[in-house]
Amino acid sequence: MSATLSIDFVSDVSCPWCAIGLSALEQALARVAPEITAKVQVQPFELNPNMPAGGQDITEHLTQKYGSTAQQQSAIRETIRQRGAELGFTFRVQGRDRIYNTFDAHRLMHWAELAGLPGQQLALKKALLQAYFSHGQSPEDRAVLVQAAASVGLDSNGALGVLSGDAYALDVRERERLFTQAGIQSVPAVIINQQHLISGGQPVAVFERALRQIAAGA
Repeated sequence: MSATLSIDFVSDVSCPWCAIGLSALEQALARVAPEITAKVQVQPFELNPNMPAGGQDITEHLTQKYGSTAQQQSAIRETIRQRGAELGFTFRVQGRDRIYNTFDAHRLMHWAELAGLPGQQLALKKALLQAYFSHGQSPEDRAVLVQAAASVGLDSNGALGVLSGDAYALDVRERERLFTQAGIQSVPAVIINQQHLISGGQPVAVFERALRQIAAGA
């Protein structure tokens, strides 16, 4: 007996645990296929909605936001790098230099959902995560965003048109409100069939078990 699930993947491009969570979720989906399939939709969440253009030094930012020391941040960065490597996602050894505003990236992903083929929005999300965490590129850089869109088969002129104005700004803000009002305060947040929440960059086995249990109940 087969089941098809809907999955909302609520996340931010500047969140390393979102890269880990998405990689683990995709591997879990591969394990349960073809008995269980899913439509994964990327949903917006900004960790730093008030971040100014140009971003902020990452060490300074994390110290201000969490009170962590440079040594603690280095240890966490290595843990994240190792978790990513286990899942096939590459984090740069030197980590990130800066953290950036990601609102344009979310606008672009909203456009990809509407204008792209099935799977292209998710592919764009993965390309943007790799651009930032694997290659150290800025997710607020228009050229980086357009290149990411083109790399997954989306129209580069269409992407540039979105980024040149304020297209989908209100739509993204409304989506963000919906999920924060629903109680989402941290990401990644994986919502299955609009009612089952899995929080954080969980291991593949955790996602697999949840998918099987929810599919059986559905």
